[in-house]
Formats: sequence, structure tokens, C-alpha cells
Amino acid sequence: MERITGWDPENIVFWKTEGKRHAQRNLWISVPSLFLAFVVWQIWSAVAVKLNEIGFNFTSSELFTLAALPGLVGATLRIFFTFMPGVFGGKNWTIISTAALLLPAIGIGLAVQNPETSFTTMAILAALCGIGGGNFSSSMANISFFFPKKLKGTANGINAGIGNLGVSAVQFITPIIISTGTFAGVAGGSQLMANGGEVWLQNAAFIWVIPIVIVTVLAFFGMDNLPNAKQSVKEQAVIFKNKHTWIMTWLYTMCFGSFIGYAAAFPLLIKSEFPEVNALQFAFLGPLVGALVRPFGGWISDKVGGAKVTFWDIIVMIFATIGVIYFLNDKNFTGFLTMFIILFFTTGIANGSTFRMIPIIFQEKQAAPVLGFTAAIAAYGAFFIPKVFSWSLSTTGTANMALYLFIAYYVISLGVCWYYYSRKNAEVKC
Repeated sequence: MERITGWDPENIVFWKTEGKRHAQRNLWISVPSLFLAFVVWQIWSAVAVKLNEIGFNFTSSELFTLAALPGLVGATLRIFFTFMPGVFGGKNWTIISTAALLLPAIGIGLAVQNPETSFTTMAILAALCGIGGGNFSSSMANISFFFPKKLKGTANGINAGIGNLGVSAVQFITPIIISTGTFAGVAGGSQLMANGGEVWLQNAAFIWVIPIVIVTVLAFFGMDNLPNAKQSVKEQAVIFKNKHTWIMTWLYTMCFGSFIGYAAAFPLLIKSEFPEVNALQFAFLGPLVGALVRPFGGWISDKVGGAKVTFWDIIVMIFATIGVIYFLNDKNFTGFLTMFIILFFTTGIANGSTFRMIPIIFQEKQAAPVLGFTAAIAAYGAFFIPKVFSWSLSTTGTANMALYLFIAYYVISLGVCWYYYSRKNAEVKC
């Protein structure tokens, strides 16, 4: 493959004759890589609900911890992964970070076959899943460099949106794949559930091993390191002196933190509040909707402005969360699910619109690390939201207190977005 020696996507001639084809090729390899990263990151949200049914004896708090740990580690890794494309090159880091997903995928497949596996071992494997969470920041920082400003919202939306589908995919595919002996004889036998049913829980992890290998090879042969995208950590760290880095981190945490946190907690929340319902039969719907609309959030923000889209979207988020509380109190699962799907929809739109705002607020060299850093902090939602739900359920018996806290966060976010970005005389109109 030809080596790229110069990169100027804002130059229309360069973009049409050379830049576009390179950018699109890198994007369409980055997308499945990020998809698999989200799959591995959220495997525990689907696996944790089945562990006790096949002979494990974990407490409710321990199960919520297993679902939350990948979020804690993933968010922390994102802080460091943000700077890796600038240091090592986007192609090089994509190869390394994608291949690393094999560690938890293989480890989980082996561990779930033995009910004597300790909680500590399971927690370590859950923590390793955080590698998938970390990959988001490096992927977004890398792809951002490839596209001109007018297309960044759409490109970032496609990369993140299809990548986010990994959350829904793992929750949808897991119930199907664990019910068949796909790898029987090669990767272990079945486990008997308390109700007498037969499952192959290891399939939830092993099914992703071959795709991870394939995408790693594709990245090796098909992606590029951009010559003018390399920056030292010190050069990138200038973003921390800009107050808008912290403001946009707050806003992106509001939407992506909600998306990934609700996705991690949703199966266990359904199981806790509506025990008569098969949680995995419905849990994938919310993340699916949130991921699918994210590219649309980026696209519409390219047209009308990210701040305007974000502002009105937060209003809907607030009312949707109030709706969740209402139907939760009414013990109406259909209404609860509908409101949560609307809530996931709004998180997806705002994920796209806030990521459109960042390249407008910041100059090119700063925009990429800001995208990565805001994504890093927002990812802590994958840890804190399940833990807040767990706290609320254990102390009050319901999830209401957690949801009231989230509404308060959304109300503050609405004010922040209006004051700094969407009002008539806002400091930065974007």
C-alpha cells in the first residue's frame, strides 16, 4: 500500500483526488474494530445475568460490580488511549488495541465453564474488558484527523454510531449463541441451569475471537498512519487549560455516560424490577436504538448546529426519565420499556450532536485529543450508573432515587448548553 506523505483534507482538490478514498478506507476498517471493542466492553452486561443460573453464587452487588468494572477500567484507559494515535500512529495503535481484545474474549470463555472460578478472577476478566472501552477514545481521535470539518460530524457519527451497535449486538446475540453448542467439543461442554435447561455460556465470548483476528489483519494491511497527526502527549495536554474542554466533557458525559451506563445496567435493572420478564429478550433494544440514531445526530448537527440539537434533545431526555419513573412506580413494563427506549434515542442523538460541537469549538490539533478525553470521562458512566442503581435498589428498594439524580444532572446540563453554546449571545455558537 502506498505511504501517505502529506494530508490536507480542507484542500478541496486534495480531498477529491486523494484524501477521500484514504479517509473512507480507514473509516470502514475503524468501524468494525470499534464495534468489536464495544462488544468486548459490554460482554459482562449480558453474561452476568446468567452466572448464578449455571452454578455460581454471586450476590446482587457482586453481579452489578462485574457489569460495572469494565466501565471503570475502560474510562480510565480512555484517558491514556486518547493520546496514543498521536504518539504511535493511528494504524499502529488500532492494530495493538484490537488484538488486545483477545485477552478477555478467550479468558471469559474459559472462566465461565467452571462455577468454582472465584469472584476475584471474574473481576480481573471484567477489568480486562475495559480495553474495549478504552479503544473508543483512540479510534475517535484517529478518525477525526482524516475528514474536513464539514464532514466530521457525519464521519464521527458513523464511526461511533456503528461502533456503539456492539453494545446492542452482544446483548442480542448472547441469548441466541449460548443456547447452541456452536463450539461444542472444541471449546468446552454445556452447563446445566437451575431450571434444567442447557447453555454454553462460553460461546458469548468465544464467538468474537475469529472476528477480532480478522479485523486486526485488516487494520494491518488497510489502514494508514497520517504524517501530520503525530503529537507528543505534552503538545496534546494543552487542551486541559481550555475551559471548554471541561464544559464539553460535562455535556458528553450527560449523553454518552447515560448511554453506556444504562446499557450496562439495563439487563440487571429489568431483572430486578420486573423479575417475571426475560431481561435479555428486551435489553438489547435500548442500546440498538441509541447506536442507530447517533450518525443521524451528527448529520443533522452538520446541517442546523450541534448546540441547538443538543439543547432540545436534553429537554426530551428529562421528560423521558420522568416517564421511566412513572411507569416504574406503576409496575407497567411496556411503558417502562417505551420510555427507556426514548431515553436511549435521546442519548444517541446527543452523542452525535456533542461530537459535532467539539471540532467547531476547538482548532484541528486540539479537537482530536478533546474528542478522546471527553469520551474518556463520559465512559465512567458505565461504572457509576450501574453502581448508583445498585445503591438505590439496596437502600430504598426501588430505582427511583437513582433516576431523580440523573434528572438533576440533565437539568444542569440543559443550563450549561444554553448559556455557553445555544443562546443568542452565547460565548461560542456551534
